[in-house]
Amino acid sequence: MTDNPNLRWTLDGRGGGRPRTSDGSDHVELVWEHVDYGDDAQRAWLEESSDLPPVVVAALLADEPRPRSLVQQGGLLLVLRGVNKNEGADPEDMVSLRLWLQRDRIVSVRRRRFASIGDIREQLEAGDGPRNTGEFLQELIDRVLDRIGETVGAVDDLADELEDGVVELEGRELRPRLGALRRQAIALRRYIAPQRDVLGRLHAEKLEWLDDSHRARLREAADRITRYVEDLDAARDRAAVTQEELANRLNEQMNRTMYILSIITAIFLPLGLLTGLLGINVGGLPGTESPHAFTIVTVGLIAMAVGLAAWFRSRQLF
Repeated sequence: MTDNPNLRWTLDGRGGGRPRTSDGSDHVELVWEHVDYGDDAQRAWLEESSDLPPVVVAALLADEPRPRSLVQQGGLLLVLRGVNKNEGADPEDMVSLRLWLQRDRIVSVRRRRFASIGDIREQLEAGDGPRNTGEFLQELIDRVLDRIGETVGAVDDLADELEDGVVELEGRELRPRLGALRRQAIALRRYIAPQRDVLGRLHAEKLEWLDDSHRARLREAADRITRYVEDLDAARDRAAVTQEELANRLNEQMNRTMYILSIITAIFLPLGLLTGLLGINVGGLPGTESPHAFTIVTVGLIAMAVGLAAWFRSRQLF
């Protein structure tokens, strides 16, 4: 299910949720507001009617923010990046989700569709969603990391495939795929590495609505994303090693070809010299009056070529 860019929900504290009434008369412990800042009306609501601190509003509306976290006035400002699962998009073109989390309120802001938001909405509709802000945070991070893990796993599998195919695949087919793999790994790492640092600090933040179970899950999430960064580094390095091995193989093939051509040249160079001498248009050339001269020269040249080939062979030059 896709995320609704104009979502106003109340969470019942038992894993369920329902759309919030427009007049705000439904008094609950936790309200979730999910908006698309690309929509002018929703952007205006965020700037003028959301009752959020100005510094938080500015951070939620920032262009292309990097993953970060900031604790202020008992709330948490969090910027996450997730792989792009939108149709026709590249996974490494990671989409951003900006969050403001308090005990009784969650505001999530995005521009492009964020698949993990749709997952949480499905859970709430099924009555199996987060019951409080801490569970919402840990569930969202788990969903984001699940998709990152799938993408990193695909990168790792491709690295295995190209590593095994360095012997079988032709260089002109393998080299662009290796280049694409390295670029994808670098692009993913660009946002995942800062997100690792954010999650590494998150479990230690002083927030009253984070209990010990939430912090334990957040520590586990930090360990997961650390492994993903290490896997990306390994895939990038393996692609570089595979590219070097491919270059060495291509150089070896080229050197072998040039060596064979050099042997052939060494055999035919003296033959060309003799035929050149016999072909000059001056008087005094031997055999010009003999009907057997051509046959004798031809047999002599063949014998010389065979002799040179045998000599190179005896010296184990080829």
